[in-house]
Amino acid sequence: MAGFQHIERQLNELKQAGRYRPLTVWEGGSDSWMTLDNGRRVLQMSSNNYLGLTQHPSLKTAAAEAIGTYGVGAGSVRTITGTLDIHDTLERRLAEFKGTEATLVFQSGFTTNQGVLSSILGPDDVVISDELNHASIIDGIRLTKTNKRIYGHKDLDQLEAVLKECGGFRQRLVVTDGVFSMDGDIAPLPQIVELAERYDALVYVDDAHASGVLGKHGKGSTDHFGLHGRVHIQVGTLSKAIGAVGGYVASSQVLKDYLTHTARAFLFSTALPPSVAATCLAAIEVLRNEPELTERLWNNANSFRASLQAAGFDTGGSETPIIPIIVGEPARALDFSRRLLEEGICAQGIVYPTVAMDKGRVRLIITAQHTEEDLAFALGALTKVGKEFGLI
Repeated sequence: MAGFQHIERQLNELKQAGRYRPLTVWEGGSDSWMTLDNGRRVLQMSSNNYLGLTQHPSLKTAAAEAIGTYGVGAGSVRTITGTLDIHDTLERRLAEFKGTEATLVFQSGFTTNQGVLSSILGPDDVVISDELNHASIIDGIRLTKTNKRIYGHKDLDQLEAVLKECGGFRQRLVVTDGVFSMDGDIAPLPQIVELAERYDALVYVDDAHASGVLGKHGKGSTDHFGLHGRVHIQVGTLSKAIGAVGGYVASSQVLKDYLTHTARAFLFSTALPPSVAATCLAAIEVLRNEPELTERLWNNANSFRASLQAAGFDTGGSETPIIPIIVGEPARALDFSRRLLEEGICAQGIVYPTVAMDKGRVRLIITAQHTEEDLAFALGALTKVGKEFGLI
């Protein structure tokens, strides 16, 4: 089409660099084994469905019943007629679960970060962000006119040096992922909190990959480290381990009240469908009443990571169910991913600009649904292809 020549050129550059990746179409829902649109079944090792809740009977029943009661949509933004009683109940239950005064639910984890950061940061403030924080944090900061500082990944000495330099700002906000999505490592949250308290800064933690994974009953990284009352803002997702879609911020009532008047991502987006709110309420009860899911998740992850390392794979700094296998340059990483698919394993290739140019990888995500037989099959395929690529 006329007018898109420059876009076509950029797409061709992606293809020539080996970084072009068309969408994969799947038949059926998210599960441990999934069917491609060509009818082939493969073992899914790239899903964020950590606990298998997308197929949990309690969640499916709750969603169906809510559709019968409320219909399929909320009909409005939250500030007009879109705040139904089920949304209010979800926010109160989430606050109880997280141990905070209040929570506010957004349409996704991405829009939560955009909405919160763009609302609370101004030109008299400074945000201090880990260099490997998620794209939604980066974009949320870009929407502000605030002052920005970046510290090296988990580099506490550099963080302290930046905090010392930033004493003259109205507000200092240290932002970190709880679990980093590309490497699967955990933020040193106790040390970050200590530094923030020493230099009068606020702490903001994005627990997208820690929600449902870390802490008692999956309450997140703040609970994992016993830091209740010392982390000012916790962002969570309802789209990964919770099994549905959405995001939330857990903090004080005053912050919730402020965001309902200022967060554009909240103000100008239709409320979550009631069926989604009901699904998330059911998920909270599953987290509380079925701790064996989280235990199985961690047993699977720790066992499989150890097997990969014993085979000779470079798994980076992984400490969680996110396990990267570092391959190197982008085209080779994507070739490795495609070769695994031929062997029946879906393991997504992750390349620049998501990760450094020389740190292309396949990112494995282990779930509670994976059986011993699944993981044995995966290890066999990974070992075979890893040898072909000279990785082990």
